Amino acid sequence: MRRRLLAILARLRRAYGEPPAPRRLAPLDELVLTVLSQNTNDTNRDRAYADLRTRYPRWDEVADAPLPAIANAIRRGGLGPTKSVRLRALLRELRDRGLPLDERAFARMRSTTLWDLLVGLKGVGPKTAACVLLFSLGRPYFPVDTHVHRVSRRLGLVPDEADAVKAQELLQAAVTPADVYDLHMLLIRHGREVCVARRPLCSQCVLRDVCPRVGVVDAR
Repeated sequence: MRRRLLAILARLRRAYGEPPAPRRLAPLDELVLTVLSQNTNDTNRDRAYADLRTRYPRWDEVADAPLPAIANAIRRGGLGPTKSVRLRALLRELRDRGLPLDERAFARMRSTTLWDLLVGLKGVGPKTAACVLLFSLGRPYFPVDTHVHRVSRRLGLVPDEADAVKAQELLQAAVTPADVYDLHMLLIRHGREVCVARRPLCSQCVLRDVCPRVGVVDAR
C-alpha cells in the first residue's frame, strides 16, 4: 500500500500544492484546541480557544475555574457544558500526575509514553492524541478525522468496515514518516473540496482513474 499512497500523495500535491506549515502550538495548547474542535468546525473552534485564553491566560486557572464560567468562555465552539467538564477534568488529572500546565507539558516525553498518557485521559481518543504528537511536536502520527476516514475508505486504502480508529492504525503503519503531515492535510482538503460526503465530485477528481469508489452513491 505504501507505493499506492506515494502515488496518491504526488497527485494531490500537484492538484493542491504543498499544505500550509503546521501551527506548532505548545503540546498542552494543542490538546485543548483539539478537544475544542470536537463536533464543530475550525472557525468556531478557533473562536472558542481565543475566548478561553482571553478569559484564562493560564491553564491552571481553567483547572480551578467553575464549570459554568468555562462553559460560557467556550460557548462559541458549541457544546460548552460538555466540553467544559472534559477540559477541566483532563487538566486536573494532568496536574495531579505532576505535569506542569504550561508549555513544558509533554515536550520531553517519548512518543509512546505520551501516546499512552493521552489516550488514557477521559475524552481523548486516538485522533486527538495523534494531533498533539503531529501538529505540536512534529512526530509522525497520523490523525484520522471524518474527511480522511471517508476518503481512505472510498479509495480502498482501508477496509470499508474499518472504523476511524482501525483506519488510523492501518494508515499509521503504511505512511512514510516524512509524508504523514502532507498526506493527512491533503486528504482533508480533498475530502472537503471534492470527495465530499454527499454527491462527491468524481468527474473533477484527480484520483478518479485509481479510485474504486467504495460506497460511493449519487456521484457527480
